[in-house]
This record gives sequence, C-alpha cells and structure tokens, in this order.
Amino acid sequence: MSRRTGTPGTGRDDRAAGEGRATREDLAGPSGRAVRAVRLGPRSVVALVPTSATGVAAFAWPLLADRASGLAHSRDAPWLFAALLPLLLAVAVATVSETGLDAKAVAMLGVLAAAGAALRPLGAGTAGLEPMFFLMVLSGRVLGPGFGFVLGAVSMFAGALLTGGVGPWMPFQMLTMGWVSMGAGLLPAPATLRGGRERVLLAGYGAVSALLYGLIMNLQGWPYIAGLGSGLSFVPGDPLPENLARYGTYVLATSLGWDVPRALLTVVLTLTLGGTVLRALRRATRRAAFEAAPVFAEPAPDPGEPAGGAASAPPPGSGGSSAG
Repeated sequence: MSRRTGTPGTGRDDRAAGEGRATREDLAGPSGRAVRAVRLGPRSVVALVPTSATGVAAFAWPLLADRASGLAHSRDAPWLFAALLPLLLAVAVATVSETGLDAKAVAMLGVLAAAGAALRPLGAGTAGLEPMFFLMVLSGRVLGPGFGFVLGAVSMFAGALLTGGVGPWMPFQMLTMGWVSMGAGLLPAPATLRGGRERVLLAGYGAVSALLYGLIMNLQGWPYIAGLGSGLSFVPGDPLPENLARYGTYVLATSLGWDVPRALLTVVLTLTLGGTVLRALRRATRRAAFEAAPVFAEPAPDPGEPAGGAASAPPPGSGGSSAG
C-alpha cells in the first residue's frame, strides 16, 4: 500500500495556494487595495477638472450658444478653443506626471504609449477599426484613472505624429482618449472583480466609450462643414432641439458606420485577449512595486572595528598610566 510522505500541506496544495496568492497580489497590494501607478492627488484633480470643463465647452459650444450672444455667429470661437485646449491639456498632463509619475511609471508609460501608437495605424482608414481602444481601456483599468488619462493623451499624440494626423483636431482627440482611459480606471471593484465578469464589464465599457468617442469627436468638426443641406449642417443660433436633430442626422449619415465597427472590435478583443493582457499588466505592475516604500539596509560593520564599537586598547608605550 502506498504511503504519502512529506510535511502535510506541501506539494500540489501549496502550489495552488501560491498561485492564488500571486493572483491576488496581481490585483491588489499588501493593503488589499488596487495598486495604482499614479495616485490622483489634490493638485492633479485641480488640473484635470478645469481642463475637462474647458474641453466640454469646446465640444458643446455650438449647441449651447444663444442666438443673441454673438458667440454662435463668431468664427473665432472654434480657433480660440483649439488654441486654449492644448495649453490646458499640457498643464494637466504635466501636473499629473509631476505629482505621481516616478521613473518606473514613466518607463511603463513609454512602453504602453508606444504600443498604443503602433496599434493606431493598423486600423486607420479601415471602416473605423481601431485596436488601440482595447489597450487603452485595459491599461486604464489596471493602472488607474490618473495614469490612464496621461496614457490616453500621450498615445493619441504619438499616434498622430506616426500617422501624420496632426491638425486642429488633435488636442480634441487627445482629451477624448484621455477621458476614455481615465473612465476605465474609475470602473468599480478594481481589486476584487476578475475573470469573465471583469472582461464583460470592460467589453461593455469599451463598446460604449468607442461609440461616445465618435459622437463627441463629430461635434468638433461639424460646425466647420458647410453645404451639407439644411438637414445636416449646423445653423448658428438655431434652437437647441433643431440643431440636435441636424446633428443626429449628420452622425447617422457620416459617422455611425465607423463607430459601430470600432465598438465591435473593442468588444471582441476584450473578450478574447483581455484575460491575457490584464494578467500581463498586473504582473508588470506588481513587479514594478509602484507603492512600495524604500527600505535602506544598515551598513555592514568595518572588519577592523571591534564588536560593540568599543575603542581599541592603546599600543604599548603609547602613554598609558605608570606607577608613581
């Protein structure tokens, strides 16, 4: 009859327990909360709130401007926002980076931004298929809203340089992608929800954010486009319901064929590759130890120094006491 040897609790059980501990450590740090590459402090929030508020105004001014205000008929308003938004965006990114990004976080930001920029040309001009949304959503989920905002903005900037898509629309794209990735970091239960349920949550968020990205970005270019007919064109100063109806028709006619494939691709990639990418990101985050406090080791004692730090006895004839 065979007999098990060894200490109870070792072997397969220990390996399974170790794998469980490693999975939990991937999701949360020693304190039980999700590890974040960048913690949003008061200064970062103060920088992000006015930047986002200005971005909302820059997108929505055509629908909110009153007929008698003069803003609705002004051609300078779009260019004013296009000039102001990059400055505020640069301040917000710099503030978040200064208050939270250390050398390890900067290195991870560079790798993920380069990957996002490299993914952008893969779907450019192909029915709106943009695989970079998948990476931005998962990275924001793992690394937090602060890191996500910076990553989204930097990735879109690098992608614009790579594809030659530099223009007045670029700061609007940077801000919107920053919102997409930051929103993923604000989703609930980052330290406990995992597995298939988490992938379904991220797939649903990715689909909604991909559709909203196209809906919001259309607001940036819609006022510039003329000659589309009374049912599509922006009419300065018209009542909000009438301009909203024209805008809805414009989106259906020009943008929905790009937004829906983008959302579907994000869902497919999240459900199929999301588990692998999430584990890789969490493993890299755990090994980077962003929130670990530095520990300085005690210096090794000098071999020539006596134990206890006592002074050595003076050599013979060096002036010791003598009998009187």
